[in-house]
Amino acid sequence: MLTIRLALAGLALLLAPTPPGPVYPWLATPPAPAQRLAQRVAPPPGSRRVALAPGSWGEWLRGLPLRAAGTPARLYNGQLKTNQAVVAAVVDIDPGTKDLQQCADAVMRLRAEYLFSVHPAKIHFHLTTGYDAWFSDFVAGRTFRVKGEQVLPAPKPAEPPTHAALMRYLLPVFGYAGTLSLSREVQPVPLAEVQPGDVLVHGGYPGHAVLVADVATNPRTGQRYLLLVQSYMPAQSIHLLRNVDQPTLGAWFAVPNPAAREFATPEWLFASTELGRFD
Repeated sequence: MLTIRLALAGLALLLAPTPPGPVYPWLATPPAPAQRLAQRVAPPPGSRRVALAPGSWGEWLRGLPLRAAGTPARLYNGQLKTNQAVVAAVVDIDPGTKDLQQCADAVMRLRAEYLFSVHPAKIHFHLTTGYDAWFSDFVAGRTFRVKGEQVLPAPKPAEPPTHAALMRYLLPVFGYAGTLSLSREVQPVPLAEVQPGDVLVHGGYPGHAVLVADVATNPRTGQRYLLLVQSYMPAQSIHLLRNVDQPTLGAWFAVPNPAAREFATPEWLFASTELGRFD
């Protein structure tokens, strides 16, 4: 009977209607408008933010809550990130207590939090082996175990799809997914067509992933600008990147012309072809 009640409670939450406005499930109270990314970071002079659909992934990222100006980025163990010069602001979300929420994991964490707020049944990520790990399976009592190089299905107790359950689901996903699996999770997009929610990702060992949190464009010149957020190694605060090469742009990065072969971020040089988009 308990299992049935858990399943019914889980189904009700998984099928719940989308709440009005962006929701950030890890926060006890909604962020104040002044804390949100769009209010804290104005677009470059002469530019304006691209239009976004209400309830979209991009709108949700545009409203990300930021910690107080000057807050340093910290590692999962509380130590300071060594390279504070690249940190324009720190996203108000925990880095976890283990060395797991690194670059690709931070992208997956934010994507999972967004989907949890609008449609939990859509949360899933492929592991590096190709195994497709669904949150709906996890709360229904089906997870995975690792045996050698194999990832195999495994049973677990069923539970309601709470935010605490989401975090329990994500920890093993962080451990067995990464930049390589994330690069396969997204579909290639030309850099000139970048939108909020796209991901710059170099899959490999090592690899790196940076999430496009916002996009602005200058209507006169057509120049596009990006706001980028990342975690890094070791696992650390998700932070908005500062443009250290062009300080006058603050946290914005100009999209290079279509002939450019590379896109430089403060801690990684991506190929211009390494931009992807979630379905």
